[in-house]
Amino acid sequence: MSTLDLGVIGNGTYGALIDDKARIVWCCLPRLDGDPVFCDLLNGGREENPDGGYWSVEIENLASSRQFYRPNTAILITELTDKDGNAVEICDFAPRFTRRERIFQPMTLVRRVRPLAGSPRIRIRIRPRFNYGLREPGTTRGSNHIRFFHSGLAIRMTTNAPLTYVQDETAFNLTTPLSFILGPDETLTTGIEETAREFEERTDDYWRRWVRRLALPFEWQQAVIRAAITLKLCCFEETGAIVAALTTSIPEAANSERNWDYRFCWLRDAFFVVRALNSLAEVETMEIYLRYLGNIVGAAAGGHLQPVYGIGLETALDEHIVPSLSGYRGMGPVRRGNQAFEHFQHDVYGNVILAASQSFFDERLLQRLTVADFERFEQVGERAFALHDQPDAGMWELRTMARIHTSSSLMCWAACDRLSNIAAHLGLAARARYWRERARTVHAAICERAWNPKLGAFAESFGGDQLDASLLLMAEVNFLKPDDERFRKTLAAIEKALRRGNHMFRYATADDFGIPRNAFNICTFWYIDALARVGRTEEAREIFESILACRNGLGLLSEDTDTATGEHWGNYPQTYSLVGIINSAMRLSRRWEEQV
Repeated sequence: MSTLDLGVIGNGTYGALIDDKARIVWCCLPRLDGDPVFCDLLNGGREENPDGGYWSVEIENLASSRQFYRPNTAILITELTDKDGNAVEICDFAPRFTRRERIFQPMTLVRRVRPLAGSPRIRIRIRPRFNYGLREPGTTRGSNHIRFFHSGLAIRMTTNAPLTYVQDETAFNLTTPLSFILGPDETLTTGIEETAREFEERTDDYWRRWVRRLALPFEWQQAVIRAAITLKLCCFEETGAIVAALTTSIPEAANSERNWDYRFCWLRDAFFVVRALNSLAEVETMEIYLRYLGNIVGAAAGGHLQPVYGIGLETALDEHIVPSLSGYRGMGPVRRGNQAFEHFQHDVYGNVILAASQSFFDERLLQRLTVADFERFEQVGERAFALHDQPDAGMWELRTMARIHTSSSLMCWAACDRLSNIAAHLGLAARARYWRERARTVHAAICERAWNPKLGAFAESFGGDQLDASLLLMAEVNFLKPDDERFRKTLAAIEKALRRGNHMFRYATADDFGIPRNAFNICTFWYIDALARVGRTEEAREIFESILACRNGLGLLSEDTDTATGEHWGNYPQTYSLVGIINSAMRLSRRWEEQV
């Protein structure tokens, strides 16, 4: 049965998911949102799937497996042992390192297989599919490679393993190390083993140096490192886009039909990723993302911004059901595309300004933003002000329930507030006053129209009578001070209504698909942050530790958690959840100078 206990490899061009038996079950090519050439994760999860969609390295008479990352890298190691103690190691990675003064990140997957103990007997099954599992590829064989092709996409697997054994899926004794390099339909310029070894060594060195530059908290360093590396793997660096997750259609709860395609760039999610990495002093992602953001803002028709765009700046992300795949554990539908691109979600304007804000202040950046950039972002601010009291789909992307969402108005306020701060920093006193006055107007509207005296708290919408966890962001974006009585009452109301054990639901009322059944992980992290801000630090630490214990064996999280079983649901790996790990660790950790 499929689970989300999966390793993640990638390099900023593509990503792949690998289970604890060294089976590649998900990999989209040629980029993060491409055709899932390995799609077994959404094909029912059958162990021996005749339809293909996976790449396995199998040991006969498997008795146990162990999987882990090489420390401080994105290199995944899987060890398989048979019942007689024979063992094999599979090393999986996507090459990433500096070459010719730029990052080398090819659409290439390297698998290095070596005997660990005894004489393991292995079988290689490489069964890619095309067109979302619908088409079996054509194949051709060379002297040391197999070429798989269909309709414009061709990939080549080059190996020093006996090609006959690989092509016929014949079991054989593994006596020497072997390498497999899957990538573009191109001839290697150096030997197979030499190429694989160089790629591994240089990729290992790259990630260790990247981690070395991070400004880590004193506590929970391994959790933060793994989260940071995985966030980096969700960045499509050719354009600067940041995907919400690497997968599509993993349901938020069993048989819920809450199956969405997350392989796109939500401007909201990207802001949170950028801010989390900035907190670790990894500002390069922000610089790259701002190029992507600049293209979106520059092309916005009439100033309108979609909540989500394709990673190549695509604006139309038409949503379709994919009938060729049965879904995660057979729980369809599988969706390609996301209807949210059609939504009006007014918080997006604040998320754009918030993502760009640090770039006006940070002296380290190679290209700091200027007055001309500020003037372009003012257009975004004007849209935020115009829409702060207008109905929208909200950050939870309700498909049939438009209202004036407090969280959307909150981010519209943040847009005006940050523009005032930026203008003051740039010496533009008149513009600073202009945006400060607009921020006051939005602030007053929220305080007057979103406060519900019967609840004794802010409601999720103007004039509403329900709660949702996004209200916890009021302190995080500095709308209210943590000691403000209104924030403390809202926190108390939210934890009473939405807390389940140590987990937090986003809301507890019915939406387009009924009442949510699983906790939304980022909401739990918002709750942890709020507790810390109001001085309940020990309670926050206790809950944080319990949520860290919910991570899978490799330290990663999906979008949702079943509060009864701890099982992961929702798309994976979820950037929101990984951001939460980093933010909570940075806020709660003891300080370095107090310990060393």
